[in-house]
Amino acid sequence: MFDILTLNKIAAIGTSRLGADYNVTDTCDAPDAIMVRSAKMHDMEFKDNLLAIARAGAGVNNIPVDKCAEQGIVVFNTPGANANAVKELALCGLLLASRKIPEAIEWAKTLKGNGAEVGKMVEKGKSNYAGCEIMGKTLGLIGLGAIGGKLANAAISLGMNVIGYDPFLSVNAALNLKPQVKVTNNINDVYAESDYLSLHLPFNADTKDTINKDTLALCKDGVRILNFARGELVNSDAIIEALGSGKVARYVVDFPCDEVIGVENVVAIPHLGASTEESEDNCAVMAADELKAYIERGAIINSVNFPNAELVKTGDSLVCVLHKNVPALISQITTAVADKGANIENMVNKSKKDWSYTILDVNGAADIDAIKKIEGVVKVRVL
Repeated sequence: MFDILTLNKIAAIGTSRLGADYNVTDTCDAPDAIMVRSAKMHDMEFKDNLLAIARAGAGVNNIPVDKCAEQGIVVFNTPGANANAVKELALCGLLLASRKIPEAIEWAKTLKGNGAEVGKMVEKGKSNYAGCEIMGKTLGLIGLGAIGGKLANAAISLGMNVIGYDPFLSVNAALNLKPQVKVTNNINDVYAESDYLSLHLPFNADTKDTINKDTLALCKDGVRILNFARGELVNSDAIIEALGSGKVARYVVDFPCDEVIGVENVVAIPHLGASTEESEDNCAVMAADELKAYIERGAIINSVNFPNAELVKTGDSLVCVLHKNVPALISQITTAVADKGANIENMVNKSKKDWSYTILDVNGAADIDAIKKIEGVVKVRVL
């Protein structure tokens, strides 16, 4: 029986896929795996038996990913599971950036109690909330992955011109783009051409403050910026100054911070991008499937700290080794197996930056204790 700790409410359609061999609970001192959405985990202490953490969503800023790697804990996310939900809210964001819809709705509420005069007041006051149309305008996208690609295609269907930049654009993502989407290798082209600029890239040390005083200077006057990725991608001081000067006409953000809330022409949405029933179900299902595949078969799919790898067992057991990506370590592992007389039928080794995953399909008994003692090995499992 495997104990799975849930730190947030996880859709039952996902947890039910784990089956009878799994005990899903929100109270457990030493779980075998953890399922989480937004709960902060940086101050948590992890027991030695913890195998994996599955984030039911894309971003993993709430998880100490590097610490987990050092302890041999595989961290999964669910890329693409909430992409349609975020795309739909970003489409809404395009319209919120174009027209002062929230302000107009709030103003309309103030007309309550004026009886038959309401109609006349509406006609007299509506000009204060006029906007523009998106058709024929240019949408610039920084990031053309699961969400950015979907938004690009939808914008084309709505009559917009689309230009996108993504230095990590995969072949599959490129093939899924409509041919009208212009892909550039120069991010400055996106800044220069966009009437609307939408961010769809991960937040890390390299992407922090992607939108800043210098990049805003490259944009058109009156550009409208959408941020459905992470708040820290946009420098708050720079965006507030640009809104005040008119350089930026509108800022729609799904990750509001204290600095931007209440600023004129900021539409602050309380992180609703993935908040749909369908998205939560999709993320829960993918997260559960990832945990089940790793716990039962040693397969790693969609990990953020270890490489994807899997191997079908044909021998007596699979020996699964998480280790640092350093020279000569693999030979030490195979030697430890052979020294006890076991035979390696098949083997796979994959690396991801500083970390590697080696799976050995073994006939006979491998010397697991010897493998654990190898410097750089952080976890060994036998399946």
